[in-house]
Amino acid sequence: MTATVSLHPLLDKGMPKGASGFTGGVLVCACADRPVRVKVDGDVAHNHACGCTKCWKPDGATFSIVAVVPHDKIAVLENGDKLAVVDTSALIQRHACKGCGVHMYGPVEREHPFQGLDFIHPERFNADSWSPPGFAAFVSSIIESGTDPADMPAIRARLTELGLTPSDCLNNALMDYIATWTARKSGVLKS
Repeated sequence: MTATVSLHPLLDKGMPKGASGFTGGVLVCACADRPVRVKVDGDVAHNHACGCTKCWKPDGATFSIVAVVPHDKIAVLENGDKLAVVDTSALIQRHACKGCGVHMYGPVEREHPFQGLDFIHPERFNADSWSPPGFAAFVSSIIESGTDPADMPAIRARLTELGLTPSDCLNNALMDYIATWTARKSGVLKS
């Protein structure tokens, strides 16, 4: 992989280590003043690296780390007045901090197989023992964010090396083709 492609600050260092029995914690946004704090009861499920263009990513990251928890296990503790839904038409109603932009939680409220779940970014926990990512999803979508399609084989190889099986709806070559077309049409890719 080219040295300029960062998967995610945590993944670039190897895989985060989880611990059995994680009972939850508090997600904290990146604001120095009046940070938003959201309590999560219990461990996360289906944690993964996500390449979609909707999820919040740290600066310079190509993938987010995102997991789900039951909606009834989420509670805003502090500074909820700073939260706003990023896209009210989206399936996942991502509540982001208006100050720093970090997505704090995203419930699925309409009829859907994921209804009743909230998507969170476990790296924002104030503790480090949450279950680590187990796969990579929407890998081809990183092209739509500007990743060079030529970097895809190396990126998939690194994800596989980390134990994060890269996933897409179709085979990798077809998904890269679709995402490259989309990125060119939108102007993200010039060639």
